[in-house]
Amino acid sequence: MIVTIVVAAVALALGLTAHHFLRRNDTDADDEGLSVRDLISPVQTLTVLILAFVLATAAGSYNRAEEAVHNEANAADHLAETADFLPNAAQRRRVQADVVCYTRAVRHYEWPTMADGHGSPVPSVWTADLRAAFKDIGTDQGAFGMLVGADDTRAKARQARLTESTAAVPAAIYWFMLVLLSITVISLCLCIPRRHNRPQLATLAMATALLTATLLLVHDAERPFGGAITVAPTAITDVEHQTTRDFHTDAPGTALPCDSRGHKESGSA
Repeated sequence: MIVTIVVAAVALALGLTAHHFLRRNDTDADDEGLSVRDLISPVQTLTVLILAFVLATAAGSYNRAEEAVHNEANAADHLAETADFLPNAAQRRRVQADVVCYTRAVRHYEWPTMADGHGSPVPSVWTADLRAAFKDIGTDQGAFGMLVGADDTRAKARQARLTESTAAVPAAIYWFMLVLLSITVISLCLCIPRRHNRPQLATLAMATALLTATLLLVHDAERPFGGAITVAPTAITDVEHQTTRDFHTDAPGTALPCDSRGHKESGSA
């Protein structure tokens, strides 16, 4: 960082020095030099290019978050379906109940906290119980490997989801973009003629609105779980409803070890 700043400062100093000595004998015809429009054109181009790059980065983060949500839902659904192969009814119900409670905890506890880039410890209660259930099932069961594989896929998808909940664009870059946006708008104002400028003013207003909207889209898309275009928990909710129906169909009258929000009931094993 220091080297970059020093090189830029030295380049500016050398350029101004060369300008002073090389052009001091120029005629008055050269006094005008580059216009303001010529000088600010590189800044405007830089603003557009960086905006496009940052927007693409934010959109990529949003797509990865959406993919992680679907992968996690599919893994949880596969985990519950694989439990059907367990011959022991108690073990089967335990795994299915853990999946139900896990999906509820993710939807009600972890989803709201992801708006601020954080996770929740509540779903981890059920992942810990799943691991304990796997130990009780034992490696001699034919479905053991499939259960562990499905749970590993679920864990990786959850970690990916939590990772994408944090801002994809560092705060320093976002503020730098805001400064560039301000400079670009001000520089465009300097290029507008003083009279008969209504078309230019209308175009300036439209350009400012478009640049501002782009920056707002970046701010929104880089936080997939806390903006106007947030990723909804639709997939995980569908799995919750499906596994709940399957659990009650397999064990009518059996109570789940959690409440409707996925919090562990007091006295549950």
